[in-house]
Parts: sequence; C-alpha cells; structure tokens
Amino acid sequence: MISTDLIRALPKTDLHLHLDGSLREQTLIELARERSVSLPSETVEGLNELVFRSHYANLAEYLHGFQYTCAVLQDAEALERTAYELAWDNINEGVRYIEVRFAPQLHTHRGFSIKDVLLAVNRGLARAEQEHRLSAAVAEKGEPPFHYGIIVCAMRFFTAGFSSYFAHLIDLFQDAPPEQYFGLASLELARAAVRVRDQEGIPIVGFDLAGREDGYPASEHQQAYDYAHRSFMQKTVHAGEAYGPESIFQALTDLHADRIGHGYHLFSPELCGPAVKDPKAYVQRLASYIADRRVTIEVCITSNLQTMPSVKSAKEHAFGEMLKQKLSASLCTDNRLVSHTTVTREVEIAVEAFNMDLNQLRQTLIYGFKRSFFYGPYTERRAYVRCIIDYYDKMIAEHTA
Repeated sequence: MISTDLIRALPKTDLHLHLDGSLREQTLIELARERSVSLPSETVEGLNELVFRSHYANLAEYLHGFQYTCAVLQDAEALERTAYELAWDNINEGVRYIEVRFAPQLHTHRGFSIKDVLLAVNRGLARAEQEHRLSAAVAEKGEPPFHYGIIVCAMRFFTAGFSSYFAHLIDLFQDAPPEQYFGLASLELARAAVRVRDQEGIPIVGFDLAGREDGYPASEHQQAYDYAHRSFMQKTVHAGEAYGPESIFQALTDLHADRIGHGYHLFSPELCGPAVKDPKAYVQRLASYIADRRVTIEVCITSNLQTMPSVKSAKEHAFGEMLKQKLSASLCTDNRLVSHTTVTREVEIAVEAFNMDLNQLRQTLIYGFKRSFFYGPYTERRAYVRCIIDYYDKMIAEHTA
C-alpha cells in the first residue's frame, strides 16, 4: 500500500504548472479588491461554485476562469507574490523542482515589458528558493534543496481582447492574415526570452506553445521554435490535449519538442486525419518514436478528466497505456487552482487508478527530475538528481520498514 504520507514525503516535480491557473483563492480575492477587478464572488466558496468548479463542460469552460486571474496579474507586485506563494505551496507538499509556465504577453502593457514580467516572477520564485535553502529542513534533515525554472508560453491563437500587447500587435498589422501575426508574436517572445535569460542570468529554461490546437497548427510558430532551438533553449509543446496524434508528431518534427504537454490523445487513432492511411499503425509508430527518443510526456490527469466529459474515470486515462509501454511520463498538476489539485493528489490518483507499484512510482517520479529543463551545467543536474535519488530511497526505507 502506497500511502498519502509516503507520497507527500517523496521528492517530486511539477513540470507542467501554469502560474495564472495556480493562484490561491484568497490571494485572487485580495488582488482583485486592491486592483478594482470585478469577480463573480468575493468569497472562496462563491468562486469555487461559480468559476473554479470540480467539473467543466469542455476546455473552453475550463479556461473561463483565466480572465479573472490574468486580470489581477498585470503588475510586478502581483506576479511576484503569486510566484512566491506557488513555490511554497509546492515546497510544503514535498515538491522539490518546478517549472512555472505562463504567457508574458498576457501580462505586458505600456510601461511594463516582457522583461519586467519575467523579472517579477523570478523574484518571487528565487525568494522562496533561498528561504527553503536556509531552512532547518535542509540544514538539519538533509532534505534536497528546492529549485525552479521558468517556461514562457507562446499562444497558438489570440484576439485583441486577450491583452493590450496583442491588441497593439494586431493594430500594427491590420492587413496581415492572422497566422502571420500569430507566428510573429511567438518569434518576438522567443527573442525576448533568450535576451532576458542571457542578460539577466535568470533560469528561463523552456519555450512552450499553448492554446487551441484544432485549426491553429504548430507549423505557424516554426520560426519561433527555430530561434529557441538555435539559442539552446529547451522546448515543450501543448499537443494531443484537444487534437489527435498528428498534432504530437508535428510538435516533435516541426518544433523540435523535447517534451510534450498533455499528450492525452497519443493513443487515439480515431482522431487521425484523412492523410493517415493506417491510423493504428501510425499511432504505434509514433509511440515507439517517442519511447526511442525518451521524449517525456507531461501528464495532467485531473485537468484532462475535467475537460473531457467522455472520459468517465482516471482508469480510462492514457497514462495507463503509457505505463504499459514504458514511456517517459511525469505527473503534473496543470493548474492547481482551476483543477483544485496538488502534485500529491495527482500521484495518488495515478497510483490508485493503475495500481502502481513502488518500482513504477520510482520511475515516474525520478523521470520528472531527469527530464527537467534544469538550469545550469549538466554536472550540476547529475549531482542534483543523485541527491534526489538518495533522498527518495531514504524515504522509502523509512516508510516501508
């Protein structure tokens, strides 16, 4: 029996963690009040009843709450506070490495640049990292230190209503077809992320593409990913969340993806387009391709269940097939607030749904550290992973004695 106490004690990662989907409810209420942002309710209970529910009709309804969280995250103080709190929320449940992702262009406006956004988030995360490093838990108990990375998200699709940055961009290129300014926005973000990383020395470790898959192909953002690739920035892509296996393949080939966000529909041949003559063979070859290259899939069970009403229980989730085929997969929260979840909870769900044994659990949790976009030299990553493994085995020994 793998207990909740053991899961909480084990070192864990969260490689797919959206800042704007992971605020504390009370923080959202306080920030909204201070910034005169209107919310459907000013109580935690009211917000959870009206906005952040346990189930959603579809992905669009799931994303509805982001209009409120993004509205309060438009200044340095709010971004730094939420990043700091998010780091400690993870530290307190035994998570020792996180990669926080967000779309800086949703928080940028005149007088508040992409650089300002990134520096504010980094200050919050760095403060939590330093506080944990100096804590008694690290000094006396020998716990592994907490580390983090930042992933910037480009958007597959946006309108002028998404943010003042996007509104200004669309206004400048009024005669351009949308797919061109989608790609231009992504390229500008890639350039800014690399510049800030190199000039400021902060751990911007990855580039991501988020948003609606269907009708907005990854190929439109190839220039941005080529730039990130040439600048030695790691790459992940939201793919296979709301579209089929071909979206995953496109992310791997056109965008040089090192990891795949969600990847839920990897084993869904029925979602292949007419260009695929043998969908079952295509899916199996794609799975083998991913396995051979140890491409890690960032699995988010709760959020997938919430946005796909046809999936009735966690036992039907594709993570079960990933386990069978021994793919590299890491359990993630996606959005701690919107999905009302934690890393511990995601691990619990997987353990119960797929009857995971200690060996499978060890492989899954350690994959998160090994396949992270860890900032720093490879030798430091190896030393950190070794530290994690030693501590992991120590916790197993203590809890299963």
